[in-house]
Amino acid sequence: MAELAIREVAERTGIAAGTIRMWEQRYGFPDPDRTASGYRRYSDDDVESLRRVASFRRLGLSIPAAIERVRGAAEEPERPSIFAAVANIDAMARPQLLRKKTLVAISRAIEHETLASATAPILFGAFQHEQAYRQVETRWKRLARQADATTVFADFSAQSSGGGNGSGKTPVEMPIDLDDAIGNEWAVIVDAPGYCACLLGWEHPREVTAMGPDDDKRRFEAIWTVHPRAVRRAAEVASKLVGQLDPEYGGALEALLADRPLATEQPAPALTSLTNRAMAYIDAQH
Repeated sequence: MAELAIREVAERTGIAAGTIRMWEQRYGFPDPDRTASGYRRYSDDDVESLRRVASFRRLGLSIPAAIERVRGAAEEPERPSIFAAVANIDAMARPQLLRKKTLVAISRAIEHETLASATAPILFGAFQHEQAYRQVETRWKRLARQADATTVFADFSAQSSGGGNGSGKTPVEMPIDLDDAIGNEWAVIVDAPGYCACLLGWEHPREVTAMGPDDDKRRFEAIWTVHPRAVRRAAEVASKLVGQLDPEYGGALEALLADRPLATEQPAPALTSLTNRAMAYIDAQH
């Protein structure tokens, strides 16, 4: 691990040394080591964390919110964030601020490409609100018929069995608390041999009422990726969330993932195909 002076950290991150000191005093972030003489010494991880805070700030997050987002990626909270876990793996998965209607288009592209290209996928979807899931339930039931397991999160009143602990051919409905991290997230995760993709979104402070007349104008900090390790990490975190609600089913999902090779076959064609389909859907909206 590098031992960097605050001047070097400022040069690497573009954040003024005085600002870094202020964040340490107010928020306890970052938390550098100190020499015997009391001088701060930072690591490469500190530099990367500060860069990520700066990136979140450019997307409009407040300083405390940006810091907490980065801390969430570094820690394993009781209710982990899928978004934070993946954002910390794939350097190319840079967050973008997108409207809900754009996420709907990209989600539909991933779902349809899954129907066309994926064999025996493990699928997860996070919808926040049950009403949002019911609008696409028919498509997700089609996806489940060709999947090894399909799990959807929303504010359901109770868990559904999915026809046999996830091994059946209907989605397992997992109830969530909207106050948990997953209650603020959008997710479509596909982990299949030879094909993988995920779209993740973190909703910005709600200025528009969910499922109201202006629902399509809701804004999400979003990333999407076909990086096999990033998609697998998303599936693992989603499985952990399932296990907190249903240990038996969560364990079954973890076992499925443990025996599954990463989707490393021909990632470039998969990326091109998915991108083309996504762009077609987005273009059709305007």
